[in-house]
Amino acid sequence: MQFEGKKGLILGVANDHSIAWAIAKQIMEMGGECGFTHLPDRPDDERQRSRRRVAQLTDQYENAKFLIPMDAQKDEDIRSVFEYTAKEFGKIDFLLHSIAFADRDDLARDTVETSRAGFKLAMDVSVYTFLACVNAARPILNPGAAVATMTFFGGEKCVPGYNVMGVCKAALEASVRYLAYELGPQDVRVNALSAGPIRTLAGRAAGVDGMLELYKEVAPLGKNVSHEEVGRTGAFLLSDMSNGISGEILHVDGGYHAMGSPGRLLNRLR
Repeated sequence: MQFEGKKGLILGVANDHSIAWAIAKQIMEMGGECGFTHLPDRPDDERQRSRRRVAQLTDQYENAKFLIPMDAQKDEDIRSVFEYTAKEFGKIDFLLHSIAFADRDDLARDTVETSRAGFKLAMDVSVYTFLACVNAARPILNPGAAVATMTFFGGEKCVPGYNVMGVCKAALEASVRYLAYELGPQDVRVNALSAGPIRTLAGRAAGVDGMLELYKEVAPLGKNVSHEEVGRTGAFLLSDMSNGISGEILHVDGGYHAMGSPGRLLNRLR
């Protein structure tokens, strides 16, 4: 899993708890060069909070080559980011998409009560941005390049409380399969990493704290996964070590997804 000479783009780091950052760290520590995007700051935010949160991380690494803003809901922003990336890197070898959002009010509702506006927003940010960014990246993806995105078990099975975001993740996982097929002739792989519950900004908004104890009891490994474990697996998916894998949803959840019953949790319920 060496990334010497490899270059790529990381979309979606919010802070030091982000899974995207855990993956990027692994890549850079193995010699890869990364470009990063951050959420644009409001014009009246003199402190540039969004940029600063990410810059505090990337400034620690020489091979974090640039940090630029991107509003993934704007096609012109996406186009500008990939034009900048082409200027700085030429071709790239990996692309990580870790972007998702749903309005808190809609997340708090039962799925059947999701507002029309909230559904459109969640699908646009969490799913369409993946299609749009991969499409913009196609001209600069080297043969053998890898694309990865982030999903969760709530896209496969009903996870109460995950609500509309589960619907979005199901659509995202379908998108992985279709893009894997369409980019295959270009020798580009497309996969998704399905992490167990982890305390991230998005995870807390989706109620991850309530899932941690359940996963620990039910998962075959009897523990929750760490940022480092998920980071290593994400780096694997973006490395040449996984060059026979495409269209895959790879779970890093201690085996929780494999269980058909509560397993050892039953011992505590008796």
